Amino acid sequence: MRPIRTFTVIPALPAALSRLRELAYNLWWSWDHEAVDLFRRLDEDLWESTGHDVVKMLGSVSQERLEAVANDPAFLAHMNRVLARLDHYLKPGNTWYERVFRASGEPPAFRDRQCIAYFSMEFGISECLPNYSGGLGVLSGDHLKSASDLGLPLVGVGLLYQEGYFRQYLNLDGYQNERYPHNDFHNMPITLMRRPNGEPLRVEVVYPGRLAKAQVWRVQVGRVPLYLLDSNLPENIREDQDVTDRLYGGDSDMRLRQEILLGIGGIHALRALGYDPVVCHMNEGHAAFLGLERIRLLRHEQGLSFAEAREVAAAGNLFTTHTPVPAGIDRFPPDMVHRYFEHDYGTLGLTRRELLGLGRLNPADDNEPFNMAILALRLSSQANGVSALHGHVSRRMWQGLWPGLPADDVPITSVTNGVHIRSWVSRDLAGLFDRYLGPAWQENPADKRLWAEVQDIPAEELWRTHERRRERLVAFARARLRHQLQQRGASAREIAAAAEVLHPEALTIGFARRFATYKRASLLFRDAARLAAIVG
Repeated sequence: MRPIRTFTVIPALPAALSRLRELAYNLWWSWDHEAVDLFRRLDEDLWESTGHDVVKMLGSVSQERLEAVANDPAFLAHMNRVLARLDHYLKPGNTWYERVFRASGEPPAFRDRQCIAYFSMEFGISECLPNYSGGLGVLSGDHLKSASDLGLPLVGVGLLYQEGYFRQYLNLDGYQNERYPHNDFHNMPITLMRRPNGEPLRVEVVYPGRLAKAQVWRVQVGRVPLYLLDSNLPENIREDQDVTDRLYGGDSDMRLRQEILLGIGGIHALRALGYDPVVCHMNEGHAAFLGLERIRLLRHEQGLSFAEAREVAAAGNLFTTHTPVPAGIDRFPPDMVHRYFEHDYGTLGLTRRELLGLGRLNPADDNEPFNMAILALRLSSQANGVSALHGHVSRRMWQGLWPGLPADDVPITSVTNGVHIRSWVSRDLAGLFDRYLGPAWQENPADKRLWAEVQDIPAEELWRTHERRRERLVAFARARLRHQLQQRGASAREIAAAAEVLHPEALTIGFARRFATYKRASLLFRDAARLAAIVG
């Protein structure tokens, strides 16, 4: 049963700690080691029990503890150092983006509320915001963090899930089950967007015979705002409330409604918030309907033909494809797509066959399913895979869209996936790099000359650092296994044995999530001699 209304009672922050809430609501803290230490110092037990959700922490920490740290000079000094770092980070004028245009003598490429809009079905920014399932979401989160570091005028757009993605566990018989934790939005680092009159900002999308509404929440990721749409509103019918219930949940009809809300509702949300998205970046094909919505708006506001509007819209659309196999791409039955878009044929200036043909390899084949990757490719001026090999595979997979063109000339390039370095370099290694490389490794991590200096780090010191990290990983795995066994009602003997699993001095290789063949799990064993040299 869904709650009618939720009330949250939180402790009052002493005046000396008032900016802690500001810090908690900017996920910059999640990639700053000193900020993480500050929240851990506030309450170590709550830090662990809340899953590092610092907003929930501030709502749960005792008033006595808050008063104590508010009168602790050492804690206040630590907090003020962190806040000074945040203020310096957010201060305009010295980002990479600003420096580039200052040096060129040209005005910035984006003015006023113009922006790059980055659309993704999931965003993995921090475990305190469980709005992701795997690599696609982690890439999206790192994309926002890196854009923030660079000072790019980028805005993220996604969906906010009530239950997110499932958590897996083993039952008493050893079979894998899943559960869907309920997300309490009022105990997460998100803010409901409101109109000037105080009413929640809402947008609408058209579903067959009805309008569905969604409210908009903001997540602050350093300098970059991420806007997430939430359809769990009492005005919506139950099936439309459930559109943002679970990530990748439901049947094809549910997935189609999710992707309409993401692509079309996302464009509506940006405009309602006052943004002018000059570039729309689709991270996978889930958001491809934004291409149709941009065409519709251009036709309505500038009186363009479909062909003219398509050319203008596509010039500002970028598509990143991740899937190396056709079976992994969303496809919908033609009749289903017709039901959801028949009201748009006139506003787009298209017939049913013409619209459905935009998502088909063969536009004249009325039985071919509607393919979201094909729609994205047809409505974008640029497309890329996520590695050189994936770009090669994608050019061959989609060669049919450019008949007569050699596979190597198919206009799908590649941009190798990267990571946000401050999020993924551990505290131990960061300290080591600071001592031997200086701060430049964080400021300019793409400088290959800088990383050549890693050779100056004594091998013994590097190995000790590696061993400390591995020992902590083994300790974490043992504690997690012990907890899982306790939850399953395992015997005392099994629970005690959890303290012996893994070996802190052994090479351990783990696989997270799917053991899919294209992930090439056997790659390690392709060169046995090299493997033998590595393991000694």
